[in-house]
This record gives sequence, C-alpha cells and structure tokens, in this order.
Amino acid sequence: MEDAHVFHAGTAMQDGKVVTSGGRVLCVVALGDMVKQAQKRAYEIADTIKFDGSQMRRDIGYRAIGRK
Repeated sequence: MEDAHVFHAGTAMQDGKVVTSGGRVLCVVALGDMVKQAQKRAYEIADTIKFDGSQMRRDIGYRAIGRK
C-alpha cells in the first residue's frame, strides 16, 4: 500500500499470529489529494482488519473536512 500505512501497538506474536492486549492497538493513515479522499481510503483499509472485540471510531477527519 503506497498510499497508506498501518501502525500497531499493544500487540504481540503468539503461535505465529498477531494478538492484541487491549486498548487502542491500530492506527491507519492514508494519503489523498483531499482530506475526504484520505479519510475514505483509511476507512476502507481499516474495514478489512478484523479481530475479536474490535471497535473503530468513525468521526476522524470530519472537522478538517468541514472547513472551507
């Protein structure tokens, strides 16, 4: 993914798999010509990452998008 990066923290390798230890464990960052495009791409990527108990904020970037 040249236009995005996924950072993780609070994770460990266990039996060859990445496991979480709770809290905020992922940060997805994406690039776009406009903030709205970057936000859309970041959410597309984040939506493909699944694990038990996962939750995701859906309000990131809205203040920047609302600015004129």
